[in-house]
Amino acid sequence: MTQSKNTAKGTLYVVSAPSGAGKTSLLKAVLERMPDLKLSISHTTRQQRPGEVDGSDYHFVTVEAFKQMLDEGSFLEHAEVFGNYYGTSKIWLEQQLQQGHDVILEIDWQGARQVRKLMPECRSIFILPPSQQELLNRLTGRGQDSEEVIQSRMAAANQEITHYDEYDYLVINDEFEEASHQLASIFTARRLRLQSQKIRQAALINDLLG
Repeated sequence: MTQSKNTAKGTLYVVSAPSGAGKTSLLKAVLERMPDLKLSISHTTRQQRPGEVDGSDYHFVTVEAFKQMLDEGSFLEHAEVFGNYYGTSKIWLEQQLQQGHDVILEIDWQGARQVRKLMPECRSIFILPPSQQELLNRLTGRGQDSEEVIQSRMAAANQEITHYDEYDYLVINDEFEEASHQLASIFTARRLRLQSQKIRQAALINDLLG
């Protein structure tokens, strides 16, 4: 696909966090404030939860269908998490970036490593909870999981946290509104770079320069 000379290529953002850090809620708040951002919808083999919409929250597929897509090279990255597979569509992502859209990948540290290796120009953001106790409170407060599952998620969260320093930006989700503003500011500042603005605001700049 040929990129228009008047369209700056979009930026790919990789956003990771331990389970319970509030990543999904923060991204939802930012996307409502910045609707021109695109959230990549992953394919997954896990069971659809109450309230989730196929094609909006995830593309829910069978293990057989996922493995076929994997064999066909359809995924930019993929990972197995808690016994379920997750993957990001390579073709859809590249189309969005070429059209000038900024795209967010909500993935774990394993997927983030794969993406950074394949697309080193991407920017990465890690979200942390304010404390271990608050992380436990959030996981327990969901009311969806057994004690065994909660302890498993806590162990996985602690492992995920050890990879925070592999990322470009760090946001602490203590006060939700403050954290959402900080997250949005990362996307906004990136768009205001001179290289991007020269393309997006070419007509205005040419007019000002006479």
